[in-house]
Amino acid sequence: MLDLIVRGGKLVTPEGVRQADLAVADGRIAQIAPEITEPARQEIRAEGLHVFPGLIDVHVHFNEPGQAHWEGIATGSAALAAGGGTAFFDMPLNSLPCTLDAPSFDQKLAAMRASSHTDFALWGGLTPNTLQHLPDLAERGVIGFKAFMSNSGLPEFPACDDASLFVGMRLAAQLGLPVAVHAESDAMTAYLAQQKRQQGQTTWRDFLDSRPVYTELEAIQRALLFAQETGCRLHIVHISSGAGVVLAAEAKARGVDVSLETCPHYLAFTEEDLERLGALGKCAPPLRSDLQRTLLWVRVLQGQVDIIASDHSPSPPEMKQGHDFFALWGGISGVQSTLAVLLTEGWQRRGLALERLAALLAANPARRFGLVGKGRLAEGYDADFTLVDLQQTYTLQPQDLHYRHPISPYLGRTFVGAVRETWLRGQRVYALGKIEKPSEVRLLKGSIPFRTEP
Repeated sequence: MLDLIVRGGKLVTPEGVRQADLAVADGRIAQIAPEITEPARQEIRAEGLHVFPGLIDVHVHFNEPGQAHWEGIATGSAALAAGGGTAFFDMPLNSLPCTLDAPSFDQKLAAMRASSHTDFALWGGLTPNTLQHLPDLAERGVIGFKAFMSNSGLPEFPACDDASLFVGMRLAAQLGLPVAVHAESDAMTAYLAQQKRQQGQTTWRDFLDSRPVYTELEAIQRALLFAQETGCRLHIVHISSGAGVVLAAEAKARGVDVSLETCPHYLAFTEEDLERLGALGKCAPPLRSDLQRTLLWVRVLQGQVDIIASDHSPSPPEMKQGHDFFALWGGISGVQSTLAVLLTEGWQRRGLALERLAALLAANPARRFGLVGKGRLAEGYDADFTLVDLQQTYTLQPQDLHYRHPISPYLGRTFVGAVRETWLRGQRVYALGKIEKPSEVRLLKGSIPFRTEP
């Protein structure tokens, strides 16, 4: 007997959207057909709903162990599930200790297994001081290595100079793992910020002026050159500008193995919103002009962006209060709203096809990082899916958020597409505002290296 049948939903598959039944057995999708007649222990009526593959968010900071009062695995993964997500990749910094060696990996893994509501993967850190630990982290099962080309804001996670980044990328290539880079020029952003602060210019506008688009482009160019020379699989995180996508897409066309990630906040807001949002909208790279947002959307619609991830990076509210905008903690609380932004700003307003949206949020992350059996609605794949009502609109309120701190730049924004339920390997983890703990969560490891397609 089947475990579950989802009946009559509109399944969002790589081949398009089609109405069909979906059957689950032993945590996997056993059958997809116009009508499934076999008996099942449980049935869901999904007429009028769209069934999306569960989101795979490759870029979050849940800050545990050590700083769970900023977010924590339990609340962060609950918010992910409430937004339609079934897996996340946790970044190595903002937790204490940072994930820089085997003992810190083991500590974070234990915390994840105890508290997560979804499957997960762990990034390892690449810093000038920890190159010797990369093999140990690879053996433990990290999904890849994260490096900063500018100041991370944390003394325990220093930025890579060119030599350590090059050496680290070469070693990562030998280990068969990708390197994710935060691409901003440390030399230029530090200089521009120092000039502003010495002159007493510390407003939100001054912060924006200290991190212009060209500081991102310069770092992207260096990272692409290093990837080309070392053979490293490169993942450029949170590209904020259309110009940055163009640089990386051109390198991909000439054979560099690079994937491109942007974030919902760069697609939903512009720099002018920062005056209203204050530190709730502070991030690095910062929000860009309306022109840059338009150009970024063009590249998304043209298929030049591979992955969209939240870069969820919360903090206690008091860390976002003060008069010196440079000193306020930067980070967007958004892991619960990724699908909502893409449906509203992409599908409804710009005609982004639903199957393309599902690729950006699920199929492409799974393919790029070698997650076999994840990321799409297909027979033999894990039964990770979310039921979404595209006819329903709602305005996001603080009581809707599952974060530890109910703050977000998306509060008060009206979205289309309400998540009704989220299922992880055939187990329901979210339904109508309530979180349910699955019997098992898994550490996800990439199985084989995948190249991106030019």
